[in-house]
Amino acid sequence: MTMGAHDMHGEVMANRSTTEELLLGLASGRIRIVDLTAPLHEKTPIIRLPPERGQPWPFSRELISRYDDKGPHVYWNNIKMCEHTGTHFDAPIHWLTGRDFDDVSQVPVQRLVAPAIVIDLTEEAGNPSFLLERRHVERWCEQHGPLPDGAWLLYRTGWSRHGHDTDEFLNDGVTPGVHPQCAQWLAEQTAILGIGVETVGTDAGQAGSFDPAYPCHWYFHGANKYGLTQLRNLALLPPRGTMLIVAPLPIVGGSGSPARVMAIFESETP
Repeated sequence: MTMGAHDMHGEVMANRSTTEELLLGLASGRIRIVDLTAPLHEKTPIIRLPPERGQPWPFSRELISRYDDKGPHVYWNNIKMCEHTGTHFDAPIHWLTGRDFDDVSQVPVQRLVAPAIVIDLTEEAGNPSFLLERRHVERWCEQHGPLPDGAWLLYRTGWSRHGHDTDEFLNDGVTPGVHPQCAQWLAEQTAILGIGVETVGTDAGQAGSFDPAYPCHWYFHGANKYGLTQLRNLALLPPRGTMLIVAPLPIVGGSGSPARVMAIFESETP
């Protein structure tokens, strides 16, 4: 057997060992998979824009057939919605600053599986106008270590508890978000992959009045980074050590897509 064959055999065996370890961990409960996705239905909250702006469509469906004369053996629906409905992925092309970067179908699949850290500021975000600042991130780093390169920063505010009611969730346009200077620093001065939030968009509800307006969109997409919104179950994740799987639809030319988002991590209490 040549050296190349030895190397290949060793790699196969290592991959097999890793796969077996993962399966054993899942079977024992030592490794957990948590769904971070909000259910998608006709009452899923969607952003409200000023009347003079173009408006996103909420989720809706139209029956094709349900075991009836239009299809005696099949149940299915046509659906209609905005690309940015429910738990969704923002591609760089979504914003003016990222217009020359990838649409959602062009995002390399390797970047859709990445580590994640969770910054939990639910206590501070009891104030709905609370903004994440650089000092909060640096405090987290002092406690848990540096931000991993190529990782999602998941920003927990507890806002997902309002997801059952659109008016509560949108809160007249006042929801927790990120300070413009912090958004710029995270996007331009750190190697994180993107930001994930529990609110309707990656920016604070009041971010239209910031300078620049909607700084997470402005800076993150301008740096070829991504956004995730309307996440749930962040309380179940550890501060670091999670692997995130993000699965948007590969819409050609798409600015974003509803996505299934799953977290995999090793649990201390199976």
